[in-house]
Amino acid sequence: MDDKKITLKQLAVPLVGFILALFGLLWFLQGIAILHLCPVLCFADCECITSGSPFWEVIGAITFIIGITIIFISLKRIWGNTRNITKSKI
Repeated sequence: MDDKKITLKQLAVPLVGFILALFGLLWFLQGIAILHLCPVLCFADCECITSGSPFWEVIGAITFIIGITIIFISLKRIWGNTRNITKSKI
């Protein structure tokens, strides 16, 4: 395998982190009652949540932090690998 190119697997990890961060932000904003969304797909008697929820506020904050951490660590690894490659060519 060629180590000089960024692989699809290396790009997939920050993408997963980005999706986690977006969901975390969504859950956090719903938990603190800034964002009000009704369920899109529902198989039972689902209602719109109009008041805040401390549970989703905490879950959202934790998920957002995990997503951002995944993004930064994976991009740091990708950037570090490409930087080492360019130094070795000099």
